Amino acid sequence: MTSILAATVILLRDSPSGPEILMVKRGDNLAFAGGALVFPGGRVDPADVTTARDPRLATGFERLDDIDASARIACCREALEETGVLLTSGAAADPTQLARARAELASGPDSADACTFAATLAALNHKVAADRFIPFARWEPPAAAPIKRRFDTHFYLADAGNTAGAAISPDGHEAVAIHWTTAAQVLADEAEGKAALVFPTKCNLQRLGQYDSVAAIMAAAATRPPPFIQPEIVERDGALWLTIPEDCDYPVTEERMESVRRE
Repeated sequence: MTSILAATVILLRDSPSGPEILMVKRGDNLAFAGGALVFPGGRVDPADVTTARDPRLATGFERLDDIDASARIACCREALEETGVLLTSGAAADPTQLARARAELASGPDSADACTFAATLAALNHKVAADRFIPFARWEPPAAAPIKRRFDTHFYLADAGNTAGAAISPDGHEAVAIHWTTAAQVLADEAEGKAALVFPTKCNLQRLGQYDSVAAIMAAAATRPPPFIQPEIVERDGALWLTIPEDCDYPVTEERMESVRRE
């Protein structure tokens, strides 16, 4: 099965209790990760690269390959649609205009989202800056994994401070609830059965939870190329485990298959 190119943005901000992450709860009826807490994100549209290559709409994309460039645009688009956070540069956006743009993104077919987002940028006279999105990891299931939807997902970090729009609210479809919280709190809620997490989200929260500030997270990510993570199922002492490579800055690299949620 061919993997679907996807992009996810981990929105960060500092708080007295440490770095906080904007988590999205997906609708229960969604085919992928229904009811789970995730980071904002979605499929990369072929037209996203057109936005990335347009100097009227984007800056700093010249040295990026098409996949990286289009994934960063998709992160910006999905953050706006799902949460209302607009990670662009430009004059403060009019709230009514921003709400209308979000509604247009949510109401159209997925194939039209990239073009709608480009039109929104043009109407706002805003640009997407490539360096706003810091590569963090790439995750892809192995070809033999027994899952229905296979995503080749590129994860990026973004500091949510100094945004053009930061009044958060869920879109009511893909995101039924959103809130700022710490990695430790989300992991505790999952352990107590109060929240659901798919395996990549859980592992990335564990990785983020090692650091005590947004600056520390960003600095650590900048010291290494984004790791490519392809989990493997291994048998040990009669039990099946889902494992990921070591030495990739993930403090936990395995989990019993019986407790793993993969989609």
